[in-house]
Amino acid sequence: MLDPRAKPILLSPPHMSGAEQRYVEDAFRTNWIAPLGPNVDGFEREMSEYLGLGQHSARMHCCATSSGTAAIHLGLMLLGVRPGDAVLCSSFTFVASANPIRQLGAEPIFVDSDEASWNLSPAALRDAIATLDAEGRRPRALVAVDLYGQGCDYGSIEAICDEWDIPILEDAAESLGASVHGRRCGTFGKVAAFSFNGNKIITTSGGGMLVSSDAALVERARFLATQARETAPHYEHNVAGFNYRMSNLCAGVGRGQLLALADRVARRRAIFAQYEAAFATRAGVRFMPEPVWGRSTRWLTAMTIDPARAATTRDELLAALAAERIESRPTWKPMHLQPLFAGCRMFAHERGRKPVCERLFEQGICLPSGSSMDDADLTRVVGAIERAFAPSRAAVA
Repeated sequence: MLDPRAKPILLSPPHMSGAEQRYVEDAFRTNWIAPLGPNVDGFEREMSEYLGLGQHSARMHCCATSSGTAAIHLGLMLLGVRPGDAVLCSSFTFVASANPIRQLGAEPIFVDSDEASWNLSPAALRDAIATLDAEGRRPRALVAVDLYGQGCDYGSIEAICDEWDIPILEDAAESLGASVHGRRCGTFGKVAAFSFNGNKIITTSGGGMLVSSDAALVERARFLATQARETAPHYEHNVAGFNYRMSNLCAGVGRGQLLALADRVARRRAIFAQYEAAFATRAGVRFMPEPVWGRSTRWLTAMTIDPARAATTRDELLAALAAERIESRPTWKPMHLQPLFAGCRMFAHERGRKPVCERLFEQGICLPSGSSMDDADLTRVVGAIERAFAPSRAAVA
């Protein structure tokens, strides 16, 4: 029986390092309790330096925003998305990837995942573009989502989009610290967007970042994000802008968090490894794969449970964990299944077959993955999962 004094174990809570405090205290000391300020400048500079490492020679320019959604919205505007445009988007994602498409009056067209990475399927992408081209339409942009800390197959995706001259917005909200072919996530495509929400691998409590190697695009983003105020002694506005900039306090938290990113990635990968060691050979269980071309942060440990082979179902495991005060979540419900996007087109990984992302949703579960989990917490979660699987101890090779 569960000890009623047992603390809840959360899916992915914030993990403070202690370094954040000096940046926040400096904001108080200097009275920069407002949007923008030295911490915002420093956070943008330090993110630029971080993203410039690895197999990527171009300098990345950064604009800190109030949320990852704001960064996606600005990014789509910078790519010229207008009402009536077709915009391709990963279907297996959080709604923030697709909402800005609709909010700009464009038409979201959803693309399936592949089995190799659970991310955007290059085969489905090519099919979608070719079909639209035959109809006389050219997608204005692609929103490619890096899922659960893992980058997309950009080697294939960039080649396809270059062939058709379609700009990419990399939704890297979940993938800070990951890489593809040695190149950091957030450096692919024309623009990229990060999220620093409270559940992300590092947080600013709420915030995001728009990133591009094109300095002019980022300057335009800064202009639009600060209410599009023109240079004048009075408030002058020629276009509609937004209040999308990050506060100096939040940016201070982000600066301290960024210093701990490598440790956070290492811990989440270690947590994934322990889950995998405990359950990978169990019948009907499959973990999100890591392709040879990428390195995941394992922001969230995600696995599927095949009800025809496993001793339990995804929903039974969710309920069993909840009964022991352990938070878990289903994987993302695909956007093409959401009532909000009813009627939107969807291109499957294989024509005539059920989309891969639908099965991943029906069978998928995200396990507690926070880097602040200690070994006792992890042992408790593993034990709870083992009890849920107790009717069968059969394993497969």
